[in-house]
Amino acid sequence: MKIVTPYAKPMELGWQAFAVSLIADEVTNDENGVNRRFLHNPANFNFVTTAQGKLGTLLRRGRCTIGEPVQVHCSPKVDEQQTSEGDLWRVQLSVDCNVPGPSYFSRDGVIIFEKHEGHDWEPQSFFAKLIATYATGPWFDLAGPKDQEAFEADRKVLSK
Repeated sequence: MKIVTPYAKPMELGWQAFAVSLIADEVTNDENGVNRRFLHNPANFNFVTTAQGKLGTLLRRGRCTIGEPVQVHCSPKVDEQQTSEGDLWRVQLSVDCNVPGPSYFSRDGVIIFEKHEGHDWEPQSFFAKLIATYATGPWFDLAGPKDQEAFEADRKVLSK
């Protein structure tokens, strides 16, 4: 199924993505009576899949709460000269996760995933890459040596 209307493009990802995108727009536009409970329910982000499982399930296992901003956005392919293949979907969340690790990632952390038409979801932010790569819980414990060096360097800067 192909949808042409730009605001309805997230419908191609399923009803939850479409509902999240509409509610997020309502929040952005400061509308009254916004269903924030739906917007902050991790289960409604299970349309994003990773090698570790569905995003909403992973966030729930990581004891994460979803804050704001939340975005589900589609950037349609403009013309045939464009180098990317088809539309690009982007999901962006702000989360607080009750997991061991650097609070500058797990508190008010940014999770960004993108999906090109016909491809799988790809993590774009550092925290999204950890979530997509490692088992829930020890996301930061299992991070590679370079990531651990970055954690330590950031910790030193923040402790000054």
